Amino acid sequence: MHDTRSVRVYNCAMTVTIVGLGNPGSEYDATPHNVGRYFVDQFAHTYEFPAWDMDKKRQALVSKDIIEKTKIELVLPETFMNKSGKSVAHFAGKKKAIEGLVVVHDDLDLPLGALKISFGRGSAGHKGIDSIVKSIKSKEFVRVRIGVCPTTPTGKLKKPKGEDAVCDFIIGKFKPKEFEVIEKMKSRVIDALEIIALDGRIRAMNEYN
Repeated sequence: MHDTRSVRVYNCAMTVTIVGLGNPGSEYDATPHNVGRYFVDQFAHTYEFPAWDMDKKRQALVSKDIIEKTKIELVLPETFMNKSGKSVAHFAGKKKAIEGLVVVHDDLDLPLGALKISFGRGSAGHKGIDSIVKSIKSKEFVRVRIGVCPTTPTGKLKKPKGEDAVCDFIIGKFKPKEFEVIEKMKSRVIDALEIIALDGRIRAMNEYN
């Protein structure tokens, strides 16, 4: 990991917007649907970003800073998950801004603790991603997918069956041992976000996928 605090240069060549998806409110803390929000908040703490500021117009908590020559804007939408696009469109409504958009979110198609970086792919039914794609009229952005699906002892996914079961799972609290797995991902996810921001998605995908 780079020593980012000692190499800040206030002459930005580009801007990267990192969005952590989730639902607002402490009642949703430590739930599968909020892992994106959790890790972006952890990124902010790790790199000592300024305190979160509520942007009422854009319906999001925002924190900005510069790492090396890259201006990084961290965003936690204060809309609910299925309306994430209403907030994100204010940050990435233009083609150039979309190129610098990184969205961190939960993924039920990946086992708990897995990390995968994708670009330009469909939503696979994720309501937050669906909302963003519809709002910015593009899927050409980076997604950092965090696996939240429980598995059998042999590693087979144990996905909830049916819409109601899926909903109950993603907004239900992690079991303590499950959240330990999420917490152990912290340095890996933060490093991946740093590489995406500073060195680009190709290097990050080669290293983490």
